Amino acid sequence: LAVAAEFPDLGKQAILMRKYGQEVIARTAGKKIHGTGAIPGGINKNLSPEERDFLRKDIDQMIEWSKGAVAIARDYTLKNLDLAKEFGSFESNHVGLVRGDGALELYDGGVRAIDKDGNTIFDHMDNQKYMDFIAEEVKPWSYMKFPFIKSLGPEKGWYRVGPLARLNCCDYIDTPLAEEARKEFKGLTNDKPNNFTLAYHWARTIEILHVAERIAELLEDPDLQGNDLVVEGERRREAVGIIEAPRGTLFHHYRINENDQVTMCNLIVSTTSNNEPMNRAVRKVAQKYISGKKEITEGLLNHIEVAIRAYDPCLSCATHALGQMPLIVKLVDCEGNVLDSKTKGAGCTL
Repeated sequence: LAVAAEFPDLGKQAILMRKYGQEVIARTAGKKIHGTGAIPGGINKNLSPEERDFLRKDIDQMIEWSKGAVAIARDYTLKNLDLAKEFGSFESNHVGLVRGDGALELYDGGVRAIDKDGNTIFDHMDNQKYMDFIAEEVKPWSYMKFPFIKSLGPEKGWYRVGPLARLNCCDYIDTPLAEEARKEFKGLTNDKPNNFTLAYHWARTIEILHVAERIAELLEDPDLQGNDLVVEGERRREAVGIIEAPRGTLFHHYRINENDQVTMCNLIVSTTSNNEPMNRAVRKVAQKYISGKKEITEGLLNHIEVAIRAYDPCLSCATHALGQMPLIVKLVDCEGNVLDSKTKGAGCTL
């Protein structure tokens, strides 16, 4: 609301872009929320010519607005570069999907992991053997697990996922406008991984531009009006699927019985993978802006929230828990005495 009040045109664009995205979902998945289009082996409907034309008429505008979003995020980062370099930032490993030729991929690629310098840790692992590459640590003070790359161990093997990680892991983007933006993004760090936490927003807008370009391409594909919707395959009792969501890489591992009932399920969702990075971002911001102070001001609370929201977290997803998730910050001294406590967003989900 604050953004819409200060920048009404920008706020309107954001709302209309979100509306367009929901229309894409509705016409490909049956409805805007909890779509019914996906079925075992494929989908249950094609895209009719009328639906295609409906989406066609606004896609050029979506691309233009996406270009504008990239420019806003880029200009803010460059204008506030000193802040971006230090605000909740740190070197890390990164994990994301890439195609066989190294292009950014969201669905059918293989998992690539790189270190802070861009060196490959592993590339295109066997998804069914993901537990040979990724493990999860449990800590008594968190409901979320702490994933890490097994070959590096829990202390050095934690990693980031999401827009920042995907742009760090891929070699290029196969749509022209987004690739041009990616080159400028990577140029800021001399083609090395960008480890600025605030750069998540810039990376996110580049991906928005990429998917807008991809939608425009797909709307010209006659296969969308085809009827070859389901692929038949051999029934499996256990399988692993790995794809990208906007927040980052998703690991889904299921085991079923003879009645097709799920008997085991293990999910490593994006926010879980980003658990350690989010904690490190909060720690770094707290050390710089809160350490030594006797109370938590609204401004200091906002700093903590900015560090967390760069990762676009869904804490309910990551803990598999329902309910409200306000931001609660406690300031304690060296003996564990609570000096101050502030809550933001009570009654709202974080």
